[in-house]
Amino acid sequence: MRLSTKGHYGLKAMFDLAMHYGHQPVPLKTVAERQNISENYLEQLIVLLRKAGLVSSVRGAQGGYRLARPPQEILVGDVIRAMEGPIAPLDCVHEFAPAECDRADCCITRLVWEKVRDSIIAVLDSMTLADMCREAEKMENKC
Repeated sequence: MRLSTKGHYGLKAMFDLAMHYGHQPVPLKTVAERQNISENYLEQLIVLLRKAGLVSSVRGAQGGYRLARPPQEILVGDVIRAMEGPIAPLDCVHEFAPAECDRADCCITRLVWEKVRDSIIAVLDSMTLADMCREAEKMENKC
C-alpha cells in the first residue's frame, strides 16, 4: 500500500506553510522551490487543500497562501484525507463508508485490514503540523 504523490507533496506543502505560520502569506512559487515540487502540480494540490478548509489565500502583491488554522489544530490525517480521501487499505474497510460485502461477518482477512486501517489512522491523527515543525527543528540541529 502506497500513498500517491498528492499525499506526499500535499503534506510537504502544508509543513512549509506551518513553518511560516504567523508571517506573511507564502507565494506558491516559494513553497514549490523550498519543497522541490512543481509549481503547476502544487497549484492543483492547493485547490484540494483550500476545499478542505486547510489553507486560505490572500490576493495581491503580498499575497499567497497560509494555514486556515494554527498548526497545532491541523492533524497530519486531515491533510492526507484532503489529498487521498478516506483512509482504507481496501474498500471493504473504508473509513466512512465500507463497501457492501456478503462475507463481511466471516472474512478473516477483513480483521487484518481493519487493524491496518486503525493503526494508520492512529498514527496520522496523533501528529499535528506543529509536531512536524518541532521534529524538523530537532533534525536541523543534527543535520
